[in-house]
Amino acid sequence: MKKNSFVKRSFLLLSAFCLCLVFVGPVSAATIIDEWGTVVIPAAPQLKEVKLPAEGTALLLLDFNKQVCNDKSRPRCVASVPAVSRLLGEARKANITVVYSLTAGSSAADIAPALAPRPGDPIVTSGPDKFLGTDLEKILKERNIKTVIVNGTAAHGAVICTAGGAALRGIKVVIPVDGISAESLYPEQYTVWHLLNAPRVATMTTVTRTDMIRIETK
Repeated sequence: MKKNSFVKRSFLLLSAFCLCLVFVGPVSAATIIDEWGTVVIPAAPQLKEVKLPAEGTALLLLDFNKQVCNDKSRPRCVASVPAVSRLLGEARKANITVVYSLTAGSSAADIAPALAPRPGDPIVTSGPDKFLGTDLEKILKERNIKTVIVNGTAAHGAVICTAGGAALRGIKVVIPVDGISAESLYPEQYTVWHLLNAPRVATMTTVTRTDMIRIETK
């Protein structure tokens, strides 16, 4: 009798377990990543005409050295040089501050010739955040810089970190979309979206194009 009772209980437990499997189904391996395929690409931002006073404005040229700005690793950086060079020419005419940055292991001689610094132009060397471990903040403060025009590579490295750092320090940021680059389009698109939407940074950021920037002298 006891044996039959044990068998009956075991059968009932096994049946209940099988019913649970039927209703619950297999354990899903899905994660939030599986939803990424449904992401809708944000609309492109409106580019704005920008007029800036020469006094209080600085042009930042970030990492246009051949170690990272070359046809092999970042051809899009090389392609951006002519537009940045035209903007640099306007900056020189207006006599505004031009600040360069380099990646570790490079020198001023490695900067693209069309963007070559002049004697006396400040140059800092750092990782993605050009404020980190450099005198960049001091350089901008000493010149009473209120607005920086940020150009450079990589968009998702030096540009996003340095532009964000400037905005969080109370400096207005102007981003010419044809003056920033990465290995592909997506990092450039993401960088612009981030700077226009990040808390505190968004209110300090304007997106434009190099030929839409006017530097006004007195």
